[in-house]
Amino acid sequence: MSRLTEVIKEYRTLGIREQIDYDKFYLYSLITHSTAVEGSTVTEIENRLLFDEGISPNKPLTEQLMNLDLKRAYEEAFNLAAKHQDYSVKLMCHLAGMVMKNTGTEYRTMLGSFSSAEGELRLLNVTAGRGGKSYMSYQKVPQRLEDFCNWLNVQRKSAASWDIDKIYEMSFMAHYNLVYIHPWADGNGRMARLLMNMLQVEFGVIPSIVKKDSRDEYIRSLAESQDTGDASSFIDFMLNHHIKNLEETIHEYRESIADDTLNLGNDTLNDTINLSDKENRVLELIKSDNDISIADIVDRTGFSRPTVTRAISVLKDRKIIDRAGARKNGHWVIVKKE
Repeated sequence: MSRLTEVIKEYRTLGIREQIDYDKFYLYSLITHSTAVEGSTVTEIENRLLFDEGISPNKPLTEQLMNLDLKRAYEEAFNLAAKHQDYSVKLMCHLAGMVMKNTGTEYRTMLGSFSSAEGELRLLNVTAGRGGKSYMSYQKVPQRLEDFCNWLNVQRKSAASWDIDKIYEMSFMAHYNLVYIHPWADGNGRMARLLMNMLQVEFGVIPSIVKKDSRDEYIRSLAESQDTGDASSFIDFMLNHHIKNLEETIHEYRESIADDTLNLGNDTLNDTINLSDKENRVLELIKSDNDISIADIVDRTGFSRPTVTRAISVLKDRKIIDRAGARKNGHWVIVKKE
C-alpha cells in the first residue's frame, strides 16, 4: 500500500468527510487557494461570507469577481463530473468562459478578435513570466486541445476506481498537459486546477488543494517539468503536497477529538450533564440564536471548525438539539431542555 493510500484510508476512517457542510467548505478552500495562487487576497472566511451571505470583503472588486466566477465554474464542473461527461474543446472553452466571465478581456489581433470572458481560444502567442519563454504557437492550440481531450477520455475510461495512485497521477498529468498547451490568453492556471479537481471528484477521491503558501514551489516544479519536457517533477510535487495537506488535516482533527473527549460515566442520568465546556458553549450559542450558522459559531467561540462540528454532532446524537428545514435556510431546535 502506498503512502498516499494509507493517508487517505486514515482520513476516511476518521470520518473527516462526514462533518457538517464538509463538501461546501472544502470547495470554498479549493477556490480560495486557487485564486490566491493568481494573486487574490480574499481569505477563506471572507469567501464564506461572500458566497453564503453576500457580504463583500474590503478587497478589490476584481478579486471578489474572480472568486465568484470560479465558484460557479467549480459547481458546473462538479455537476458534469457526477454525470461522467466526456471532455471536448467546446466543454473546456465553456468552463474557461465561466472562470473568466467577469474578469476576462477582449483582444483584437490581425487575425480577428477573441474574448477570454467567453472562453475563446487565443489568437496570439503568449510569453511566460518565467524567463521569457513562449508557450506553443496559437496556431497549434485547437488541434492540440482536441488531442488532449481525446487522450483524457481514453485515460478516464481505462482508469480503475480502486487504483487511487493512478487516478491522482492522471489528474496531475491532465493539469500539467493543459498548462503546457496554454489554450487561453488568461485563466489557464485556474482551469488546470479546476480540471484536476474535476477528475478527482469524478472518481470519488479527495480533491487536491494547491495551498497558497506553497505557490512558489508549485510554480517552480511546473516550470522545471516544462523546461525538461518531463512531468515527473511536477507530479512528485503535487503528490507530496497532497499527502502533506491530508496529514495536517488528520492531525488537526485528532487534536480536536482529544480536546473534546467526553466524560460519559453518568450519561444515563441526564443527557445534558457531562457535556464538555466547548459543547456547552456551542449549546448556549444555539439557545441564544437558533438561526446561528456554524461559521458564526466558529467566529464567536474561536474554536476550530472540526471542534464545532463534532460538538454539534454530539448534541444531535444525544437528542439535545436537532436541525429543522433546509441546510441553508433551516434553524436549530432545542429538543431536550435542562
